[in-house]
Amino acid sequence: MAGSKLIISSFLAFMILMRYELDKGSHSVYTLTCHHVCCVKYRGKIFDSDDIIGRLKEINIDVSKKFNVKVLDQETDFDHLQMLVKTTPKIRLSSYIHSLKGISARRLFQEFPRIKKESWGVHLWSRS
Repeated sequence: MAGSKLIISSFLAFMILMRYELDKGSHSVYTLTCHHVCCVKYRGKIFDSDDIIGRLKEINIDVSKKFNVKVLDQETDFDHLQMLVKTTPKIRLSSYIHSLKGISARRLFQEFPRIKKESWGVHLWSRS
């Protein structure tokens, strides 16, 4: 009995500290936050200029708006992208990520031809 009180009180303390922003559906309450890491194929170091990074972030925000996904944060290193997104249970996460990777690769190849040369013109993102 004492152990269950300790678990409940520690859970309540955790909930108070985290301060979840809960979303509501017609019959549910939820919070879905996803951390997405996307690596460049062969770990090519292509995110080395601010204009490429800025354009990638703009593309990601545009695609996310179409899927009704909120981008909380996104950062890049030379060879990968990390995103923190908030979504709803209605969104198929695999379709969203597939579109995000496809559209961003296509637009970056069109706007920055040197990326296409550095990645051998085939794929920008790894399959992982």
